[in-house]
Amino acid sequence: MAPAANIDLFTPFERDTVLEVRTSKMKTMPGLTIESGIDKRERAGRISVSFLGLEDDEHDPTFHGGKDKAIHGYCSSHYPSWRAEFPAAASRFRPGGFGENLVTARMNERNVCIGDIVSVGDDGVLLQVSLPRQPCFKLNHRFQLKNFAPNTYKLSRTGWYYRVLHEGTIQAGDEIRLVERKWPQWTIERVQEYLHRNQDDAAMNEELSKIEAMGDEARGAFLKRVAKFKAKQKRAAASAAASEEDGTAAAVEKWRDYRIVEKKMQTPRIASFVLEAVDLLPQEAGDGGWVALMGAHTRLRLPGGLVRTYSIVSGSSADRFELGVALADPDRGRGGSAYLHRTARQGDVLQIGRITTHLKPAGAASCHVFVVGGIGITAFLSMIEAYRAIHWETTLHYAVRNAADVPFRDRVVDGLGDSLRLYDASRGERMDVAAIFRGLPWNAHVYVCGPMRMMEEAKRAARECGLGEDEVHFEAFEAETGGDPFEVEVANKGGGRVLRVGSEETLLEVLRREFGDGDVASSCEVGNCGTCKVAVRSGRVDHRGTALLEDEKADSMLSCTVALRDVWKAAERAVPGMDMSDIVIRDFLKAIFADGWSSADDSLMPPHIANRKFLQTCVIAGKFKEDLPNKGNPQELVVRKAGQPAYLKVHVGGPAEALGWLWTDAQGRIANKAYIDLIQDEGS
Repeated sequence: MAPAANIDLFTPFERDTVLEVRTSKMKTMPGLTIESGIDKRERAGRISVSFLGLEDDEHDPTFHGGKDKAIHGYCSSHYPSWRAEFPAAASRFRPGGFGENLVTARMNERNVCIGDIVSVGDDGVLLQVSLPRQPCFKLNHRFQLKNFAPNTYKLSRTGWYYRVLHEGTIQAGDEIRLVERKWPQWTIERVQEYLHRNQDDAAMNEELSKIEAMGDEARGAFLKRVAKFKAKQKRAAASAAASEEDGTAAAVEKWRDYRIVEKKMQTPRIASFVLEAVDLLPQEAGDGGWVALMGAHTRLRLPGGLVRTYSIVSGSSADRFELGVALADPDRGRGGSAYLHRTARQGDVLQIGRITTHLKPAGAASCHVFVVGGIGITAFLSMIEAYRAIHWETTLHYAVRNAADVPFRDRVVDGLGDSLRLYDASRGERMDVAAIFRGLPWNAHVYVCGPMRMMEEAKRAARECGLGEDEVHFEAFEAETGGDPFEVEVANKGGGRVLRVGSEETLLEVLRREFGDGDVASSCEVGNCGTCKVAVRSGRVDHRGTALLEDEKADSMLSCTVALRDVWKAAERAVPGMDMSDIVIRDFLKAIFADGWSSADDSLMPPHIANRKFLQTCVIAGKFKEDLPNKGNPQELVVRKAGQPAYLKVHVGGPAEALGWLWTDAQGRIANKAYIDLIQDEGS
């Protein structure tokens, strides 16, 4: 039956007519592997109504169905508006498009209130309005419109759910009559105002949380906000009292003791650690103790004060969770990962600081494609499992050195099944990142984490495919640092003090050293989350990290990553006329290969060598040590610095001017052709 025309949506509702009754079985959605009950067909004759819904009607139980969502109602008078606003999808906007069970023309979000009790037909069926419909990505896919779903709650055209108070039968043509209205001030539209559009109104959240007829999905959200607001007030009062007592107001990071209750080698290079809080936090909603750990990471402080950030691969609360830690080079590794692998034992107590979840689920996407290399799986594993648990379409492309390098094998290989595409380099299987991006399904969201070379390849592929910033998430495991020293003037602290940032430190480290831990918040410290963002009033910034959107880069920067200056300007200044002294050569190389320089013997052995077969020359105290069969011929070294390819050609037997460098920019183009030609190396 066609929807009525020229309906005034604000006319009070007392009676309406069921235009259509619709049901469906679960079906595979077009172009996906997941099933849905959204494609409902019109039914003739009388249909039985039970407490769980209509006869022969199926739901995805993850977000639909159940007593609070037994029947979905929708106003057919919305469809002409949708057709006018989205003409490209006009043919899809027709009754049944939103997966509704009951089609009506006059009842809508502006005249239907939460808790309304209505009768349907003359067989005794009683329904109660329980919830606004929560839109999901399936609407985007249904109408083939990216990011369409949010329009439904912004315009209050979502529809609503009923719970069944009395069973019976119904059919098209039955009259719907308003029997009881207990909360006339809370129309579906007004509930959506505070559920979606104005979430920070504490008074409204409090009032809505007390409506007992509201379904658990929405009422639970309001209850959580109320608890969170009260906990925030409590913390603020405690902080103010502490500040008044000691005269300080800085928010210093709190560290808690955790015990290693399990340590397990997942692969020869990757270990997992299950940590449990020594003193458990009270299980109180909103107090910050119990957090969602999907895609989270935490800061770990080791003996000696070293602080590192690691991904949480499993755990449901802040009191117990699991970390995955890789040691890139078992022979030469150092720092936090080396300590955890070599020294930490079961029973040891470590300190855990801030737990952060900056990775937001892309709920509007039709499918989720993860492109991962090596230890990068720890950043996304819990998220992939959570997505699969709620029947979201997921695919994992995972590149490893060999099959033995797959950590958490039971969860990755066995658990993901057909969703996994494994690339075993030992068998010559190469993950073609560009091809993956070119073959993405419609409305896909991509998540990337792995070695820097893979990340750069993915960034190029995203640009070439025209993907927007809201369609790709890059998760780095190390900050891109290094480069020339630079100075900053802190405009709003310390009287405009000028600070110098060295070539081997970050602005964040300098700000902490000068002003204390509480002045600049941080979390991941590798450029992913944006917690350490600071405002930039003037100056040119070469941005690193992935947390900032393009429009944010004009007046902000991430303090945890160094603004990498042009290394070649420094090189040219250091070698005027190519007449380099031994000391200049040594210092220049030491600055570039800081991580691989041994201060004991001043020998150069960069840890970033990609192809050691090319390593036929070493530098000791700035002098060339000849160890080549063919003197006079150029010898090629391929190294890596800050994840970008750099190329070095050494002419053996020549003077100092034989030393030359080439550095590429983030797009892989030659940034400075300093004295040498580009060396192509397929094996790097």
